[in-house]
Amino acid sequence: MVEWKRLHSIVNSISTGLNPRQNFVLNEENASCYYVTVKEITSNRIVFSDSTDKISNDAKWIINKRSRLSKGDILFSGIGTIGKVAYVDMPTNNWDCSESIFLIKPDDRIVNGKYLSYVLSSDIVKKQYERYAAGAIMKGVRKDTLERIQIPIPSPPEQERIVGILDTFTASIDNLKEQIAQRRKQYEYYRDQLLNLEGKEGVEMKTLGEVGQFIRGAGILKSDFVEEGKPCIHYGQIHTRYGLSATEAISNISEDLYNRCKKATKGDVVLATTSEDAEGCAKPVAWLGDEDVAISGDAYIYHHNQNGKFMAHQFATHRFMIFKTQNVTGAKVVRISGDSMSKYVFPLPSLQEQHRIVSVLDTFEASISNLDAQLKQREQQYEYYRNRLLTFG
Repeated sequence: MVEWKRLHSIVNSISTGLNPRQNFVLNEENASCYYVTVKEITSNRIVFSDSTDKISNDAKWIINKRSRLSKGDILFSGIGTIGKVAYVDMPTNNWDCSESIFLIKPDDRIVNGKYLSYVLSSDIVKKQYERYAAGAIMKGVRKDTLERIQIPIPSPPEQERIVGILDTFTASIDNLKEQIAQRRKQYEYYRDQLLNLEGKEGVEMKTLGEVGQFIRGAGILKSDFVEEGKPCIHYGQIHTRYGLSATEAISNISEDLYNRCKKATKGDVVLATTSEDAEGCAKPVAWLGDEDVAISGDAYIYHHNQNGKFMAHQFATHRFMIFKTQNVTGAKVVRISGDSMSKYVFPLPSLQEQHRIVSVLDTFEASISNLDAQLKQREQQYEYYRNRLLTFG
């Protein structure tokens, strides 16, 4: 027997965090507590990172007066990316939330908190709140909309059974994510070791300007994309859609525009030169496709006669990261110029050694790609079984 109840009738309260405005300042010098927004909510939990904003203990106290955050709460993102859910299963003494996050306190006499968190992230709930999401520029869910959402409430043993099954899936997903993180660390370590060639026999120290030239792309907007046409890369796609190399373009433009654009040829490195931070600047993609690809503005084509993948690795090293951190310009949006990058000095081995290094690193990349594919499959399985388990006819 399953009863359907409105959310407000099965919880003790629904509150929100607090935004800075006149209340507090983010990232003060000695701030030691985390400030959680939608980007910290992933896979039904809260994940802090180096990019997570910080707040002081005083600011946390101010927020907590409103949020009353505690262990066992459920976080629900109500603005922007709506419907990201996290179950709070960890101490809350060093973090609190923004105003875009609802904090839901389940009534454990009626509903298992973990069960409720799974329901809130399901298609059953998504279909309900999407009908009422408001806002022209940034969509949002109002508190009264959230309160009216209908939640299926089976018996306590059935709730526990469903939680046990879904917890098994989430543990498997977490394990794969940890494997991927560890493999990426290994990859980055060995990449930097393999490319640490200074002083070795047959290796010359060269500047990027001596080895090749930087050509600024131009003239492609997202509105220029067409269903069929000639291949192109928009600089924004480099951050979100491409890896370290590519053989096919994701987008196309008309042949007329293509003929007027700057193009990367096979082996060239394409670099997105603007980002929100130095780390994102000069993100490289070695173009390995057989057909030349048109490149938009805010991207550079690095044209050279070396191994394209090897040169792309150079732009991804910790050594280059230090260099570009010292040479980016701008505040909210930072960029690095081709003139600046031309001065970067790096060790250049023979083409034969370049091919060997690329081959070793390709093995690492293949291993990571395999784990990524497993993770994607496991996440799809989780979503399928979650929605199936929570569909009560």
